[in-house]
Amino acid sequence: MLPEAQEGEETMVVARLSAPATIRVEPVGKWFEAYAHRYRHKKTLSQHESVGSSSSSEEDEEDLRDEDFKEDPMLTSLDPKDVKTQDHYAVLGIAKLRYRATHAQIKQAYKRIVLKHHPDKRRQAGKPVKEGDDDYYSCITKAYQLLSNKVSRRSFDSVDPQFDDFVPPNNSNSKENFFEVFGPVISSNARWSVKKPVPKLGTMDSTYEEVDHFYSFWYDFYSWREFSYLDEEDKEKGEDREERRWIEKQNKAARQKRKKEEVSRILKLVDNAYACDPRIKKFKDDEKRKKEEEKKAKKDAARKIAEEKERQRQAELEAERKQKEKEEEEAKAKALIAKKEKEAAKKQLKKERKRLRDLCKTNNYYVEGESDTVTMMESIEKLCNKLEIASLQDLNTAMAKGGREEAKAVLDKQIEEMDADIRREEEERIAAERRKQQESVRAKEKGGSGKPWSPEDLALLVKAVKTFPAGTVSRWEVIANFINDHTGTDIKRTAKEVLNKTKTLQKTEDSRTLRTEVNKAAYERLEKSTTEAASIKKAEDAGISERFDDPSVYQFKTGPWSADEQRCLEQALRTYPAGTGDRWDLIAEAVPGRSKKDCMVRYKELVELVKAKKAAQAAAKK
Repeated sequence: MLPEAQEGEETMVVARLSAPATIRVEPVGKWFEAYAHRYRHKKTLSQHESVGSSSSSEEDEEDLRDEDFKEDPMLTSLDPKDVKTQDHYAVLGIAKLRYRATHAQIKQAYKRIVLKHHPDKRRQAGKPVKEGDDDYYSCITKAYQLLSNKVSRRSFDSVDPQFDDFVPPNNSNSKENFFEVFGPVISSNARWSVKKPVPKLGTMDSTYEEVDHFYSFWYDFYSWREFSYLDEEDKEKGEDREERRWIEKQNKAARQKRKKEEVSRILKLVDNAYACDPRIKKFKDDEKRKKEEEKKAKKDAARKIAEEKERQRQAELEAERKQKEKEEEEAKAKALIAKKEKEAAKKQLKKERKRLRDLCKTNNYYVEGESDTVTMMESIEKLCNKLEIASLQDLNTAMAKGGREEAKAVLDKQIEEMDADIRREEEERIAAERRKQQESVRAKEKGGSGKPWSPEDLALLVKAVKTFPAGTVSRWEVIANFINDHTGTDIKRTAKEVLNKTKTLQKTEDSRTLRTEVNKAAYERLEKSTTEAASIKKAEDAGISERFDDPSVYQFKTGPWSADEQRCLEQALRTYPAGTGDRWDLIAEAVPGRSKKDCMVRYKELVELVKAKKAAQAAAKK
């Protein structure tokens, strides 16, 4: 009924009301459980609430029925010393219930046994009773203590003597009577599963999803069985901590081995069941037939799709070809532009370098004496190689604006900055090498001096090794003293350093001996002492190198080269490497008192001398 309108108000209909519908409410969850409990016991809601949770707990504890209790006839003959090998369920008379027995049933069975077999009861009846733990009543007590504890009971249930570990084989009988053979075995092994509920084997009419779920569950089967009850020794009996740890280690290894065997047994059971299951063959045949039908149905459609794809592919290839040609043309154009820019930059860089050289050369390299010319030329070449185009342009512009002094100041400032950068880089490199050496020194064995071995010291080492053969008392100390007494240096060698050096020389090559090392060093010293006249004669016999433009105009200078001239030539060769424009003119300017021809001839002599030395070394090795 709608409420009536108050005084001064109007009632009006703004929309139609929906028709009434009857809705059935079904209790779920804890409300459904309460409803089912009231329905089963025919109680009202008020009665159910008054009982509370106590009634439900009392209902869960089921009484021990007489048919489930049977006293073991061998109870009185049990030996308390063999309590570990006894069936504790049989001792309490509940061998029929076994692992299904509740805690209340175990307690009730224990009370029944105690009322009959308690020592006081037997004494009153005039029966003999043994003293202490030698009486069979201790077996009853231990059985109850073990089964009333969840942990110890679980340990005993894991090795239940009534459980059969049999795995049906994969044979014709198992395939023909699959459900009769594997059904009971699967059901009995389901008790070990941690996950609940455990899917059943099913029937021949089970669906594919049910069978797949069954095997997926059993292939991932996780058993709660643990075999601590079968431990051969009790770790608490160990005399000290070490012995207890050793016992625990042995027991743990035995448990892991049995656990591994249990996993293998379950896996073998599932494998045999899968191999013998007739439903698997039926599902495979159905799947094969379905795939063949789908394959046949898709064959025509695939051919049409392939033809359409081929047409699309040809169109895409044509579009890709045109796009690729366009990209190649664009890439060629960009590469050509980049090449031109690179060549222009290279020419500009070369031009700026030449401008700097010419400017310095015109002003006599801004030095007064010839001795500083080579140094200044080397610095200018370093500037040319180190500075970029913009820096070279700025430097050339700044030097060209002012006079000689201003240009010299600008040049000196640039050289100082360059030298500072070089010194900084060199310091960083030296610091890095020093750190590396320090790490290497810490890694090496103590006792070595770390000084290099000269050829004279190697010769002394060879002589000492031959003079004092193996078997000499304190051989390496004697050899070290011999080298220290006869060496011409202030380096003192230790026995360990001498031994390490000998091993190093012996390991360099299989065919090389210490004598070969010393002979090679002596030969190198002989080559260094070869007279300059002999080298010049070899150069004259070999003729002028084809690298020179006009060999006929060059003549060997008869005057020998001084040490200062040789040093200036070597410095100029390093300053102006091959490929430098007007190289020999620049080198001749760096060597005071020598012409371009003299420098070229001297260079040829040095080349021939190096070749002769390498040829002699190769002949010595053969």
